[in-house]
Amino acid sequence: MNISELRKKYKHATLTKHSVHPNPVEQFEQWFNEALKAELLEPNAMVLSTVDNDQPTQRTVLLKYFDEEGFVFFTNYKSNKSQHILANDSVSILFPWYVVKRQVAITGRAQKISPVESAKYFLSRPFGSQLGAWISHQSRVISSRSLLENKLEEMKRKFSKRKIPVPEFWGGYRIIPNSMEFWQGRPNRLHDRIIYQWIQNNWKISVLSP
Repeated sequence: MNISELRKKYKHATLTKHSVHPNPVEQFEQWFNEALKAELLEPNAMVLSTVDNDQPTQRTVLLKYFDEEGFVFFTNYKSNKSQHILANDSVSILFPWYVVKRQVAITGRAQKISPVESAKYFLSRPFGSQLGAWISHQSRVISSRSLLENKLEEMKRKFSKRKIPVPEFWGGYRIIPNSMEFWQGRPNRLHDRIIYQWIQNNWKISVLSP
C-alpha cells in the first residue's frame, strides 16, 4: 500500500513567540478551550509515554484536570504504566488535536497524588466507572470478556445498597512539566513550534524549526 501521496494543507492559525502567553499552562488552557469549542472527540485524550528497561511504551489516557501544579490522570497502580513510572518517573504526554491542526507535547515527572485527592475524584465518578476500577486487573491477561462481565454483575449486587470504597490500588498521577511544546500546522510544512522550558525557576520560551 502506497500512502506517500496522502497530504493535507494546513491553513488554520499562526503561533509566534510574541503571541503566546508567558505561562504555558495558561496557553494550554486557551488552546484546550478552543479544542472544546471545536467539539473535538475526546479533547482531553492524551498519549502517555513511559519507559520500561529502555523500551518506550505508549497508550491513550484521559486528562481529568490540570492547574499550575501539573496534569492529572487516574489509573490502576498495579498497571504496566504504573510499574514503569515506579522505575522511571520521566514521562511525556501528547495531545493530538488533528482537526484544528494542533499538538501539545509535554515532558515531565509523574508523581502520585494524595489518597485524599484520589478519593475526591473517585467519588465523583459514575457508579459503573467506580465498579470498573475494582474489577479490572489492568494490563493482566484474562481468559475471556465474560469473566469481567460476570464480575461486574457480582459487584453490582455487592454494592447495590452501600457506597463503593476507593480501591487502595487505584489513584491519580500528576505530571509536573519541565517542557511544553505547542505545534501549529502551517502551509508548506513550515509549521510553527513554540517550546517552554523550565530553567532556573522560570519558563524560557523558544522558537523551534519545523
